[in-house]
Amino acid sequence: MSKIAVFRKEHFNAAHRLNNPSWTDKKNKEVFGKCNNPNYHGHNYDLVVKVVGEPDPQTGYLIDLRMLSELIKENVLDKFDHKNLNLDTKEFKDLNPSAENIAIVIYNILRDKIDSKLDLQVRLYETERNFVEYPVN
Repeated sequence: MSKIAVFRKEHFNAAHRLNNPSWTDKKNKEVFGKCNNPNYHGHNYDLVVKVVGEPDPQTGYLIDLRMLSELIKENVLDKFDHKNLNLDTKEFKDLNPSAENIAIVIYNILRDKIDSKLDLQVRLYETERNFVEYPVN
């Protein structure tokens, strides 16, 4: 049977500050610019979760999209939506919440919850023009 990809798109809003505590304020400002604002700043993130594999011959489903939506809601949106990632989440307590790191964290959260026979990829849009994908295939 042929492989197919299904996608689920979700949205969340979150604030963050890019900052390396081992650097000086000057170096943080030089490297991260406006994203180093001590009062944080926010984004309207779009999240696209891609699942790849062979459809089940009994159902025709690769994965139940309602179940995938619930997994994302319970394990990602409920954790990160309308939160300050630096202050309100354990995942970013000691990890700089760059778009790259957010995508990797989301992937790792979902990877544990989705059948390992299925391939998984996360695409995270920080802005309309800036986005990251993990893993890169």
